[in-house]
Amino acid sequence: MSRLHGKTAVITGGGSGIGLGAARRFVQEGAFVYLFGRRQAQLEAAVAELGADARAISGSITDPADLDRLYATVKAERGGLDILFANAGTGSFAALGEITPDHYDQTFDVNVKGTVFTVQKALPLMSAGGSIILTGSSTGVMGTPAFSIYSATKAAIRNLARTWALDLKGTGIRVNVLSPGPTTTELAAEVLGEEGLAAIGASTVLGRMGDPSETGAVAAFLASSDSSFMTGGEVFVDGGLAQV
Repeated sequence: MSRLHGKTAVITGGGSGIGLGAARRFVQEGAFVYLFGRRQAQLEAAVAELGADARAISGSITDPADLDRLYATVKAERGGLDILFANAGTGSFAALGEITPDHYDQTFDVNVKGTVFTVQKALPLMSAGGSIILTGSSTGVMGTPAFSIYSATKAAIRNLARTWALDLKGTGIRVNVLSPGPTTTELAAEVLGEEGLAAIGASTVLGRMGDPSETGAVAAFLASSDSSFMTGGEVFVDGGLAQV
């Protein structure tokens, strides 16, 4: 597999879960990958696994200075950027009546504001043929008890992609959404617990949780020229959860 040969990619939230699953696939397909995230130990472990075609940069998508440092490094070392997988996000449960300002602010600051500036600050490094992938969620089109704030952020992500596709018209840069369903990640385990993981996996049409390698395969498709006639779109990798 060499669809991404010679390409430079940035993956936020790249040290684990869906981000790491995508990084594995991108490297397999020939890309050089920058992993960006807050947890240095995870990033270092990921780079040790991925090898010479991966580089770790620690920071938060909520800190403009960290994003500036990320992209300055990419420009200095690689000259430009072909693929941006804006994947970093957070979420926790809070039912209506229990939502706090801190819960709202944290979720929107990371998932929406952080994504906006992750993408905007990358644009000067991108050119025709570039691919921007935003991580959405099956929850963005469903009702999920006690998950309204997270779900609302993912609905916002979907509209950002639609609108940005128009803003980028004529540049040759594409933007699409990859929307996972229940996937075996550390964040999912923290939020749902083992019983919750089993229950939600059983609720999908395929009757199981997804694996990060499966979302990584779809991310590689969206990153490659195989998806060259796609922009402003959304691809669900959710075992049918939000589809039937």
